[in-house]
Amino acid sequence: MAVAPASSFSLAAAAGGNTLLFRQLFDADTGTFTYLIAEVTSGQALLVDSVFEQHDRDLALVQELGLQLVACLDTHAHADHVTGSWLMHAATGSSIALAAGVGAENVTLPLRQGDRVAFGGRALEVRATPGHTNGCLTFVLDDHSLAFTGDALLVRGCGRCDFQQGNAHTLFRSITGQILSLPESCLLYPGHDYTGRSVTSVTEEKAYNARLGGEADERDFVGYMENLELPHPRRLAEALPANLRSGRPLTSTPDPDDWAPIQRSYAGLPQLGPRWVQEHHNVLCLVDVRSAEEFNGPDGRISGSLLIPLPELERRLGEIPAERPVVVLCHSGSRSALATQELIKAGRPQVANLRGGLRAWQREGLPLEHNSPNPS
Repeated sequence: MAVAPASSFSLAAAAGGNTLLFRQLFDADTGTFTYLIAEVTSGQALLVDSVFEQHDRDLALVQELGLQLVACLDTHAHADHVTGSWLMHAATGSSIALAAGVGAENVTLPLRQGDRVAFGGRALEVRATPGHTNGCLTFVLDDHSLAFTGDALLVRGCGRCDFQQGNAHTLFRSITGQILSLPESCLLYPGHDYTGRSVTSVTEEKAYNARLGGEADERDFVGYMENLELPHPRRLAEALPANLRSGRPLTSTPDPDDWAPIQRSYAGLPQLGPRWVQEHHNVLCLVDVRSAEEFNGPDGRISGSLLIPLPELERRLGEIPAERPVVVLCHSGSRSALATQELIKAGRPQVANLRGGLRAWQREGLPLEHNSPNPS
């Protein structure tokens, strides 16, 4: 599926002239960066270092941009968060990619040094960069303009080496031999940051990384790393076993959206399509938040819908039946999006926005009710 370049921030890549779509996403709870990269012409995409709790966000972005997700790649078996790879595989059929040496369950694309993961006419090269863990990988874009370094190399830092087969000597050689050997201008995107730093470069890290930059050699690096004395990650006991299952839950958890085929937008808004709403109209409460003039005007209304104009919603919440799921609507789906958020904040457990509003309803050819014309 093709992606319209106007809908995205794109990188004009040198190799073959293929335009890339690129997104850097962030999980504030764990300081984790997730990366979406796609080749625009084909619409094929890769997701790097996804986070379990951010699955709905990431899936919505993939869907809204019209992308075909080829694979979810993890730079290593994380100790501080659970990967979203298995959830994305279940939702899209994308491959689950991780270093073969980790031995994790459910991996469908085991990766080794020198492998290439293709998306459209582009690819990420796989470089083994152990030292933080024994199964760390760095993913390098085929033209060497950017790389995803995971926890091996961070902005002005690097991953710790005191558990998961970590080794400071190994990490130094991985960083200098596989990452800092890339072109000076190569942009480096880390797996984490906790102070707002989102990207660096080979040039910068060679010069300014306190652990291995400047005149520092392997002795300096090892002496630094062996004296960090960091506490273990707070989610270690939960995250590592889960990641050795590729993020697949041991048990199913109740889904608050199981009352309907909810699709959440990238903004997090629960939405339903017009056709499903029309087919289940008799068990829903449809709340129209347009003005009374619009409700009774030429655009028409959905039969049986309850008129509560948006400015009146807060004081009229009690008029909305508590025993029925609520679908909120307006002309285009904009005002009803705000109303949906208000109802969620008010504690309504089953509420969704009518995606596209009455305009989408009309495009589907679904029935509308109109006032009878006044007799002449």
